[in-house]
Amino acid sequence: MYTRRVAEVEPLTNWAGNIAFRARQVLRPHSIDEVRDLVAKAPKLRVLGSGHSFNRLADTEGDLLSLAGLPRIVEIGPDRRTVRVDGGIRYGELAARLHAEGLALHNMASLPHISVAGAVATATHGSGVRHGNLATAVAGVELVRADGELVSLARGDAGFPGSVAALGALGAVVALTLDVQPTFELRQYVYENLPATSVRDHLDELLADGYSVSLFTRWTSADVDQVWLKRTEPRTGATLFGATLADGPRHPVPGMPAENCTRQGGVPGPWHERLPHFRMEFTPSSGEELQSEWHVPRVHARDALAAVAKIRERVAAVLQVCEVRTIAADDLWLSPNFERDSLALHFTWIADTEAVLPVVADLEQLLGPFGARPHLGKIFTTAPVDGYPRLADFTALVDRFDPAGKFRNEFLDRLLG
Repeated sequence: MYTRRVAEVEPLTNWAGNIAFRARQVLRPHSIDEVRDLVAKAPKLRVLGSGHSFNRLADTEGDLLSLAGLPRIVEIGPDRRTVRVDGGIRYGELAARLHAEGLALHNMASLPHISVAGAVATATHGSGVRHGNLATAVAGVELVRADGELVSLARGDAGFPGSVAALGALGAVVALTLDVQPTFELRQYVYENLPATSVRDHLDELLADGYSVSLFTRWTSADVDQVWLKRTEPRTGATLFGATLADGPRHPVPGMPAENCTRQGGVPGPWHERLPHFRMEFTPSSGEELQSEWHVPRVHARDALAAVAKIRERVAAVLQVCEVRTIAADDLWLSPNFERDSLALHFTWIADTEAVLPVVADLEQLLGPFGARPHLGKIFTTAPVDGYPRLADFTALVDRFDPAGKFRNEFLDRLLG
């Protein structure tokens, strides 16, 4: 038996608990053949990853399909430049297994707890001016389309750029092939109290000062509370553009224990133990939260930050912390970074939807003139259809793979029209 009736247990929710799924049942196959059979028979279906979306992207009134029970696949290519993984594996597990083989991914998100397929589907990202989002590592996609057929697409195939960050609209992704590289070490430093004048005058230099750089602010002042700097080489000096080196480990969310976070203080360690902000064995971030994120062209970075500062007090009143990161341009049709280097403004809100939504709407209005694109797995109120030049091509691809709309839901209907 590989199904579980939602009605027989407590209501199934997303990770944050702000979304209660309306599905009739959760299907839990243990093989790709079972996935094909279940997909072919289901009238309506959505794939559920690790539940880290904050909106109804994964919701359905049909069935939910969890791929967590699929056999783990970590198949390293003969040239050791790729790895093939199953559709249920999480980054934390994959990263440890790759490192043991002397290999690495180009980047990771702040949380190692998320599923690879789910993160790729929503163009989730890490940070670094030279690094694309996690989906840019995908060299091949294997998915079960609506009729139960197993289909493979590879980089270079027609439609491939629309099949990667595809929001689960094409089918159930049962395997991915990812680019890998030799393993490497990183050092992580945390600096505090970066002056607003440094953000204004040295933002580009600051964001390029490491392999991965994150700025954390609570918008209680014009200054930045923390700078998280991840470097391949050691950094000397107790200051960074006016910020001072922290005297011990820190957590980006005030009041949360620093032991939940990855090793700091410039101590070298494996890439997968430094690139995420949070350790796999602890609750990620704060747990009780909502999240929103908008990506703007990096050329508008200073202006976008200045726009947020106009409503700093309103933002701070419902905010836990805001993280500012960079992502390199890509060619993926539904990526927020499509054809432009981006600055991402990520907001971790308090767990109060009613209080947060008006501020989200205000931010959308302020950031809209800069061409802001939301992270489609987080909370937003206006879908910027005009912000995706290849949206019509993506819609045509969806219609070809799923002509009856088996994998569509209200969220996708609003986005695709």
